[in-house]
Amino acid sequence: MAKKIKLMIAGCTGRMGRMILELLPEYEGFTLVKLTEKKGHKDIGKEYSLVNKKSDFNLVISDSFPKNINEVDVIIDFTTPESTIDLLEYSKDMDISHVIGTTGFTADQELRISEHSMNKVIVKAGNMSLGVNLITKLTETIANALDAEFDIEIVEMHHRDKVDAPSGTALMLGEAAARGRAVSLENVKDFDRTKVRQRRKSGNIGLSSLRGGDVVGEHSVIFAGSGERIVINHIANNRKIFARGALKAAEWAPKKQPNLYNMIDVLGL
Repeated sequence: MAKKIKLMIAGCTGRMGRMILELLPEYEGFTLVKLTEKKGHKDIGKEYSLVNKKSDFNLVISDSFPKNINEVDVIIDFTTPESTIDLLEYSKDMDISHVIGTTGFTADQELRISEHSMNKVIVKAGNMSLGVNLITKLTETIANALDAEFDIEIVEMHHRDKVDAPSGTALMLGEAAARGRAVSLENVKDFDRTKVRQRRKSGNIGLSSLRGGDVVGEHSVIFAGSGERIVINHIANNRKIFARGALKAAEWAPKKQPNLYNMIDVLGL
């Protein structure tokens, strides 16, 4: 029998943490060993089954830096950028793989994640669903095939409580479009057209964000040319698609050498 992967869920009471724990009993390859929340969280010290009455997991929720963390094989982390960086720093000398679904990192934080990946396996993705990663690959392919006559616009919508914008998925799609055109997204991104009154700059990639209701996630990539448009849409109806992707990444990560990977790597696309 194959050795089970010892799993820790960081941010266990959040939307994604709860969804992963709901699905976890379907996966026989894991042993859940730790559940954490940020320091000062009201549920620290409580058994998870008392916090979430629908769950049978009786593990006590600990703070972000649990004792005996070296017992863990893989951490699935859907928290905040600051918490993710702190957890990477705390476990930097340990043989622990990290699956990071957190979004909203600064350029400096992205660099620090990249530095940590030289010594440990990190799977990081703005979106872990199969469908989104398929359209990410498709976006790169179409952007590569079309010239700059086609303007690229990315539109995303999420629930009213999402604080980072554009979404991590929108940025992932933007990066894919930029790769297809062999440019840096940093040099061609267009987040805000309200500050200056001028026509669209050829070659720019626009990203627009909408927030409202309980929308799980909707993304459109629009290639607008003269006389025609190509539109790729992805609609997420529930968070199970992200949770399954995160668990797939957690199964995949322990077999790999230290590096920074994404879901395209995990899915073999």
